[in-house]
Amino acid sequence: MKYWTFRMLKEKVSFQITKGWMQVFSIGLLLLIAFFILSLSSGSNWISPTQVFMQLSNMTDEHAFVIETLRLPRTLLAVLVGSALGISGLILQSIVRNPLASPDIIGITSGASFGAVLFISVGTGVVSMSLLPVAAISGGLITATFIYLLSWNKGVTPIRLVLIGIGISAILKAGVTFLLVFSDTYVVSKAYIWLTGSLYAATWNDVTSLFWWIMIPLPILIILGRSMNVTELGDDVAISMGIKLQWQRLVFLGCAVILAASSAAYVGGIEFVGLMAPHLARRLVGKSFLGLIPITGIIGALLVVIADLIARTMFLPLDIPAGVFTAAIGAPFFIYLLYRNRNR
Repeated sequence: MKYWTFRMLKEKVSFQITKGWMQVFSIGLLLLIAFFILSLSSGSNWISPTQVFMQLSNMTDEHAFVIETLRLPRTLLAVLVGSALGISGLILQSIVRNPLASPDIIGITSGASFGAVLFISVGTGVVSMSLLPVAAISGGLITATFIYLLSWNKGVTPIRLVLIGIGISAILKAGVTFLLVFSDTYVVSKAYIWLTGSLYAATWNDVTSLFWWIMIPLPILIILGRSMNVTELGDDVAISMGIKLQWQRLVFLGCAVILAASSAAYVGGIEFVGLMAPHLARRLVGKSFLGLIPITGIIGALLVVIADLIARTMFLPLDIPAGVFTAAIGAPFFIYLLYRNRNR
């Protein structure tokens, strides 16, 4: 058998899993587990994978603080953030039908960053910093809503959404710079670390909170995912098949915003993951939207876990923000995409 068919919810959700997809999924999952264990082992003190397994299995308490308090929450948060950013980029590229779309390029991450920096600038010493994620998510949602409204003209076309998003993103980045110029040194240093994208000092509360934010859009993506394949054939085809195109775009855009803004809320601006992961996934398993979701999530998680592993081990005792390394890989990748699509 070359494929397996699954039908759920009275056939409202149906998908096929091919042998090739299973192979890619299995290899990707094994790689993610391997780097996950390597991340738990690596740091200022090396802990062997055997000892890591023993600690996770409650067979020893020798490294309880280092693994369970310092490294495990940070690595789990890297997995969640990478998966969320990758899937958010996949949604946006599918909606816009543009290979250059991602949450950091069309303005969603910039909106979350502006909300967070504004909160840090105004709220430091006044309100609890535990509300920072709320400020970042609010900034992302408000920005996405504003971009969508500005793009509306008897409907929203993909190219208009991208161009307006890029313009709003530039304005928001200028706003962030303006806030930093007029803030004191403590606020500026804290904001810069957040903006660069760092998983430093991740806690179990961060992991739990982000997990539930990610769980909000996933059922929607699974139920409506099949119709996304139709919309990629063109607006006229989708409308002729009875798909409520504008409503679908609004729902999927909301899902992308929740995934990207909630990730930015907890780790800051880790860029280009949402751009790279969907492209790599399509190269491996094709263009079926439902099939791409888990593969994109795994690739995004791998990118962030590896970036964070390099960031905190290569320059000891310094802990470099992971966003520096995703940008170092992602910027050349973005230039490559621009070059490849220059005649389209």
